[in-house]
Amino acid sequence: MHLKRLATAAVLVPVFYLYITKLSAVWFDGLVMAMGLLALWEFLSFYRTPLEMKLAGMFFCLLLLAPAAMTGRPFPGVFALLLIALAALRLFARGPQKALAEISVPVVALLYIPGLLLYQMSLRGAGAMWIIFLYGTVWIGDSFALYVGRSIGRRKLYPEVSPNKTVEGAAGSVIGGAAAGFCAGAVFHLGVSIRTAALLGALMGATAIIGDLIESMFKRDAAVKDSSSLFPGHGGMLDKLDGPLVSAPVLYWCLLALGLRPPL
Repeated sequence: MHLKRLATAAVLVPVFYLYITKLSAVWFDGLVMAMGLLALWEFLSFYRTPLEMKLAGMFFCLLLLAPAAMTGRPFPGVFALLLIALAALRLFARGPQKALAEISVPVVALLYIPGLLLYQMSLRGAGAMWIIFLYGTVWIGDSFALYVGRSIGRRKLYPEVSPNKTVEGAAGSVIGGAAAGFCAGAVFHLGVSIRTAALLGALMGATAIIGDLIESMFKRDAAVKDSSSLFPGHGGMLDKLDGPLVSAPVLYWCLLALGLRPPL
């Protein structure tokens, strides 16, 4: 598992870096839509959502993300349309039994995945380096959490949701995020001081823990271990997005407070 994890990271990280920094924002928006569709499919699959509801969810995922990619702003009426369309589809396809239970899964999935991915499109508008900052601090924090937790982790963080996570590992995520933020502030032109970059990195490491726990809650509820086996040693697309999904809105509002004003 350890070697698979390192090998996968060694291939994906340079490709991701070059993709974000060398290509325009349009290409990133396309990547976000692809990641959103994959993560949404994984989420709906581990809840055993009926096929017609899965396909409707994929359509609304695109309806959420595509207008934001083309115009810079999301389509504001999509959630009302979503509720009407899913309710009608469920009524005519499967009848009234357990309707709310089946409709609620794709609605939560759409709020959770493409709804939060919109913030990453906005962050890309503030500069490609902020996307690298987001993923770099979260992923490095995650690696710190893994190895610190395995080596010195003793106190359980939230055993009912994720029995392997420890308080020491969570501290490792914050420290790793801060270290990554410090390095990013020293190397890249982010428009903030190195100290601010380190503080933002620590915040990304902390919020990524919350994102990880949220996904763990859903997986435990659905009785699955990984969202898929897409990335050897790392799990599925949603397993790689769980931290950035929650950290991106926090970073967006921090940049807004600092006067950098990323678009939304």
